Amino acid sequence: MADLKDFAEQLVNLTVKEVNELADILKEEYGIEPAAAAVAVAAGGGAEAGEAAEEQTEFDVILKAAGASKLAVVKLVKELTGLGLKDAKDIVDSAPKAVKEGVSKDEAEGIKKSLEEAGAEVELK
Repeated sequence: MADLKDFAEQLVNLTVKEVNELADILKEEYGIEPAAAAVAVAAGGGAEAGEAAEEQTEFDVILKAAGASKLAVVKLVKELTGLGLKDAKDIVDSAPKAVKEGVSKDEAEGIKKSLEEAGAEVELK
């Protein structure tokens, strides 16, 4: 029984890439279609397994802290958001706060990199 619980936990914690590889193995080596495998995993793993199979496409860039160079971060937030100086300063002062919401992964990573270079502490959600 403990082995089955370990196996179930491994299934639930698979990454999207690992789920895709598992589907390929099941199809090629065992003749099990990926749709049937997804149903089996969802039935055994619950909602968490289904969520692991979906890749996140929209991200929120959250400013956690301005860091030592607050002025540089305020200017960068102003530039990135198109807001006025006061509104950008309000975002920085009220950290943790979303700088941009619902952006692509590449854009979110670019914004995060820019803010971190300016000295801010940033996370993506």
